[in-house]
Amino acid sequence: MIGRLPAVHPQRHYLAGEQRQIAAGIRGEDRMRKHFVEFHPQEEFHILWDVSLAMGDWKIQMDGLLLTEGCAIIMDSKNISGKIHFDEQTGEFYRFDDDNVKSVMKDPRIQLNKNIRFLSAWFELKKIKLPVSGLIIFTPKSCEFIVRPKSKHLCKVYQMPEYLLQILKAFPLEAEPPKLPKIKKQIIGAHSPYLRTPLCGKYYIEASEIRRGIQCTECREYGMKRIKKSWQCPGFGHRDRQAHKFALSEYFSLVDTHITNQAFREWCGVESRSVAKRLLAQFDLENSGEKKAWKYSLRTKKE
Repeated sequence: MIGRLPAVHPQRHYLAGEQRQIAAGIRGEDRMRKHFVEFHPQEEFHILWDVSLAMGDWKIQMDGLLLTEGCAIIMDSKNISGKIHFDEQTGEFYRFDDDNVKSVMKDPRIQLNKNIRFLSAWFELKKIKLPVSGLIIFTPKSCEFIVRPKSKHLCKVYQMPEYLLQILKAFPLEAEPPKLPKIKKQIIGAHSPYLRTPLCGKYYIEASEIRRGIQCTECREYGMKRIKKSWQCPGFGHRDRQAHKFALSEYFSLVDTHITNQAFREWCGVESRSVAKRLLAQFDLENSGEKKAWKYSLRTKKE
């Protein structure tokens, strides 16, 4: 988003910090997945990443969901560095950063407990007999537990495989183990992609303040032109047939949850309505509204 804001925008510095946090969170989830390869229980298991489920208006998102014959374990990654404190007397959770600045934050155990409660109710609704537990995984390398809770369901990322095995020990196997492939299929079938609020709405930025055009991956300038079924940078001549795909994902992330043919043309710099229609048809999008005024949006559920 930063590149599409004017150089003197009042929120540019703040959003740069938000962008760094998001990038760090993604790197943390990658570290969690890499360490998961060290998890080797004797029993059957299945792992699902980035799972979103809903019961009516109640929706949850899980970074990881481990299905075993004894239980299901929700894996919640936290990109929180510094000196970590869990105050059991006051219920406060806070950390001190490298500059010794204290920040009071939401206790991650509360959110995990909500997710466990949700998944237990969802399993009951689907007649799935499988207890639910959870594990909070702190992913930054510069993370130090100064005061930690007694709960064993909280660890650093390199400790994760051992803690998962410890949790499994608390759930003895039933005489008739659950059919994990069937449960996995049910979860995948019910998965609803988590749709975040577009950043313009979240940070109260007018869409008119955002720079239009397709960014060249080589020179980073905006304004690639549609030439012979490809996109070409007018400055350096770099060509990219798929440049509009990233631009569209930016639109959904920044501006709105749906887009019209006209909005797509304005965003990407396309003059032809028919060309815009063909480009939009390349995506697996939902259509709504009248045919001449279709609104395209990301699908809310995988079939």
